[in-house]
Amino acid sequence: MDTLTKIPLFEDIDQTLSDRYARNCFWKEYGPHELVIDVDDETTDVRFVLSGKVRIIHRISVGKEVILGEMNEGEFFGEIAAIDDEPRSANVTTLTRSRICIMPQRCFLEIMQEAPEVGLKIMRLLADRVRQLNTRLAEHSFLQAKHRLYSELLRLSKPRPGHPEQRSVSPPPIQRELADRIGTRREVVSRELNALQKQGFLDKTKGAIIILNPNELQSRISEAWDE
Repeated sequence: MDTLTKIPLFEDIDQTLSDRYARNCFWKEYGPHELVIDVDDETTDVRFVLSGKVRIIHRISVGKEVILGEMNEGEFFGEIAAIDDEPRSANVTTLTRSRICIMPQRCFLEIMQEAPEVGLKIMRLLADRVRQLNTRLAEHSFLQAKHRLYSELLRLSKPRPGHPEQRSVSPPPIQRELADRIGTRREVVSRELNALQKQGFLDKTKGAIIILNPNELQSRISEAWDE
């Protein structure tokens, strides 16, 4: 039987509690690029990514969208609707074949009451998300598109193996995706990536975007905040 203790949020709860609530959950397989939750969906369950990867997108009525981020194995989404009973505020779509645990709202709220350590983890997670959203809001309010691009590249990057002074974004996102992440046009992203490459701060390979000089990008961002 599937167990909730395989999910990081519930890894410390009592096994009896885990087994009881696991029986009320649904365990569903999704194919790549399959819709999981749509904007304004009135469901209130919480969903946990057991395997695979999903993308969170905020859409507005005029057809524009902003990529809020991705979630991997062990992460979860939908907790806001479960807490406030309001319609979904974002679209969630799988990027790869994924397996997801669907926990009804009632179970989610009850388990937080019976296991306070779970409620504390959720509060800390929500606090972290508020901080991240505040950072993005400030960037959109005060930084030019090129500086928002620098910030997003650094956020997406990881240390490059064998090159401790460099970072890489792999697999490399398409320019349209980067534009949707920072709220600008694809042409702006293309122009700025080409400029960074010509200046020797960035390189593009088939498998990654290589940030050759992360300190320079961070310096440019800091200077933009001071302007």
